[in-house]
Amino acid sequence: MSIPEFLLEVSIVVTAVVSLLTNLSVLLCFTQSADLRSHVPGIFILNLSFSNVLLTLINMPCTFVGVAERSQPFGDLFCQAVSFAETFLSTNAMLSMAALSMDRWVAVVFPLSYSSKMRYRDALLIVAYAWLQSLTFSLTQLLMDWGGYSHTYASCTMRLDAQRRSQVPAYTAFTALFHGSGFALCLLVLCFAYLKVLRVARSHCKRIDVITVQTLLLLVDIHPSVKERCLAQQKKRRRRATKKICVFIGSFILCFSPYVITRLVELLPFVHIPRYWGIATKCLTYAKTSTDPFVYCLLRQQYRRVLVSIISRVMGKDRYSLSAYSISSTLDTMDDNNCVARVT
Repeated sequence: MSIPEFLLEVSIVVTAVVSLLTNLSVLLCFTQSADLRSHVPGIFILNLSFSNVLLTLINMPCTFVGVAERSQPFGDLFCQAVSFAETFLSTNAMLSMAALSMDRWVAVVFPLSYSSKMRYRDALLIVAYAWLQSLTFSLTQLLMDWGGYSHTYASCTMRLDAQRRSQVPAYTAFTALFHGSGFALCLLVLCFAYLKVLRVARSHCKRIDVITVQTLLLLVDIHPSVKERCLAQQKKRRRRATKKICVFIGSFILCFSPYVITRLVELLPFVHIPRYWGIATKCLTYAKTSTDPFVYCLLRQQYRRVLVSIISRVMGKDRYSLSAYSISSTLDTMDDNNCVARVT
């Protein structure tokens, strides 16, 4: 076994373990918290987490065996089923991310009418469309027999046999349409929604900054350390929104764009994709399943409180420690947003 193969195998195992633990933690939070289930974005997060869990359980082990054995891990029928699952689950996950970005856009840009614009029925319709689009491409791939083992990616995925040259134009059009309606469309929606959110967030920060400066000027006898702290929190607020948007869009581009570009470039007859590069791009797409729970869920206060509550019950801790954590977390959140209010 070469060093690159060993590193790829380790990365797949680590990604699978982290993805399984984090996504199952998100699903566990939903089962234990009625408050999380009551929010409309929870439908999109559940859809995303289920897709990530199934992708981890079905596709990652097959890719690991493909890398280790350097050959097709199972029979043709099983490999076609795994390829079908990959197309369906990856498309469904991308569309779920796009739906979450649109939900944030509606919530930030139209806060007063959010409850009427984004209802449970609307969220279920969006999820139904995501399933419909995913099934359309995966069923087309299955019926056209465009799924199987690819040595370039060491996995059961979308591919065309070299002997079936008559289907090259149809396969090329299908691949371009698949990635255009999946990756490109979702990236466009993410950029539009989150950049609009960032614009509104910066506008709110400017108004808060003006009020903060005016208040500090009125309080002539305030201690200098308090002024410095408030001004520092001003800068922190301005940077926080930008960092979050960069994480949302950047993680999507970093994990999916190398694989998508590689799949499009390999359609050219004179291009040969190195095996290690193909497997590495596939591992990057798998890495997205392990980062999604942190990007969209586990770093938020609501999910952390539920997780602490679950861990406390499992470990048999008393309720006092949980209450202390909740109170301290609430104070930390208030500290970021209400510096001027406490000073006055």
